[in-house]
Amino acid sequence: MRPREVLGQAARLASSGLLLQVLFRLITFVLNAFILRFLSKEIVGIVNVRLTLLYSTTVFLAREAFRRACLSGRTQRDWSQTLNLLWLTVPLGVFWSVFLGWAWLQLLAVPDPDVIPHYDTGVVLFGFSAVVELLGEPFWVLAQAHMFVKLKVIAESLSVILKSVLTAFLVLCLPHWGLYIFSLAQLFYTAVLVLCYVIYFTKLLGSPESAKQQVLPVSRMTDLLPNITRSRAFVNWEEAKLTWSFFKQSFLKQILTEGERYVMTFLNVLNFGDQGVYDIVNNLGSLVARLIFQPIEESFYIFFAKVLEREKDATLQKQEDVAVAAAVLESLLKLALLTGLTISVFGFAYSQLALDIYGGAMLSSGSGPVLLRAYCLYVLLLAINGVTECFTFAAMSKEEVDRYNFTMLALSSSFLLLSYLLTHWCGSVGFILANCFNMGIRITQSLCFIHRYYRKSPHKPLAGLFLSPVLLGVFALSGGITAVSEVFLCCEGGWPAMLVHVAVGALCLGATLGTAFLTETKLIHFLRTQLVVSRFTDKTT
Repeated sequence: MRPREVLGQAARLASSGLLLQVLFRLITFVLNAFILRFLSKEIVGIVNVRLTLLYSTTVFLAREAFRRACLSGRTQRDWSQTLNLLWLTVPLGVFWSVFLGWAWLQLLAVPDPDVIPHYDTGVVLFGFSAVVELLGEPFWVLAQAHMFVKLKVIAESLSVILKSVLTAFLVLCLPHWGLYIFSLAQLFYTAVLVLCYVIYFTKLLGSPESAKQQVLPVSRMTDLLPNITRSRAFVNWEEAKLTWSFFKQSFLKQILTEGERYVMTFLNVLNFGDQGVYDIVNNLGSLVARLIFQPIEESFYIFFAKVLEREKDATLQKQEDVAVAAAVLESLLKLALLTGLTISVFGFAYSQLALDIYGGAMLSSGSGPVLLRAYCLYVLLLAINGVTECFTFAAMSKEEVDRYNFTMLALSSSFLLLSYLLTHWCGSVGFILANCFNMGIRITQSLCFIHRYYRKSPHKPLAGLFLSPVLLGVFALSGGITAVSEVFLCCEGGWPAMLVHVAVGALCLGATLGTAFLTETKLIHFLRTQLVVSRFTDKTT
């Protein structure tokens, strides 16, 4: 497949993911805002921090390395061996679920059963739900490798919506169930998620006239199950070695990604109520990252992994592939920078209003607005890091991945220490400041790799990190105007004043976007081109 065709598929995957996720996340956003009115900060802290950390750690350690290894390179491979390797995530998930479940029950402080009942059951069911989700891993990787555009988004979004609906129903009807409510909802979520993939592939492989079936490496559902033959090895050992390299890296990445939750959980620097407020703000702040940055990162990681060859220098590869990858990387960096900067500038003046609308006084008073303002800065770094790392991990050789692991090890240790110290110094906002430091170091590492990768070529993709002076001036002016507007109009003057405050922000945002449209013509051309390619591909598939 030519790089332009791969780029069109990646663009289609990202754009379709964005539109569908915005729709589904909006529904989930409303449901969660409704549920928050009936919960205490303490139960939010237990569910969203401690139990969700158990689930996410189990799933991440069991599958992340397998995903990266099995999605690297081109699709021409022995898929029987790849699927066999992916099924190893299930026993690995059982191991991590049992081990971490024991740690959560025996090593951590147990909450007061009168305030938060059924904690033990919650630990067991959240661990079990992680194992259930791993049963769908072979289906997920096969769908991603062949760029099934809407399956992933619809499956995940439908699961989240149904989980929120079930949670809202149980909270209203059976509030005395406590953690039973969230445990059952989590198990229901993973079951629906796996069933979506199973049902899709069952129908796809069962319909001979399907055009998609011609490009799949399997012809029936039994081909997706583990297959042991004497004629070849059970797994591809090159993929297995790459998986081990990524596993060492993913272990460290998990510490960096969820570091603040580990500090909260194991060092008790915040009580359960403060943990709950922090997590709500964190989820609200990362909403844009999940809606926009994550689909782009996942889709274009596949693009870079298919277009570039890991073990070759840029000068030794097809120059058309290298040129296309450089142009795409430059445009993605520019897009990430513009999006992140817009969120940082306008988020500062509208954090308190957003929290008041979403969760009422529980969030808009106290530390909530300060946390969200700090998170807006963090979103800017998240945006840039997502793009730089998706290229870096797709282009690195196995040896470079191993060397990168040592850097991640040092970064993990310093990040945890910094989180602990900053939290004692400035409260929960210290977690966000430590995350900003961590993300800055990771961005620096990736930028150094990209610079070395293209050093001997005429392409300069890092030019995407520079904006025009005019646009920067408009950003600064908009930030000043909206900050003054917040002081005089938000949030004590009632709804009329707040609506004026929103109108001021809308005018400033319109001026900023208009300036970006006039000054960043190269990015606009890229977006228009990929939108046209995406629509054309939709019509022909």
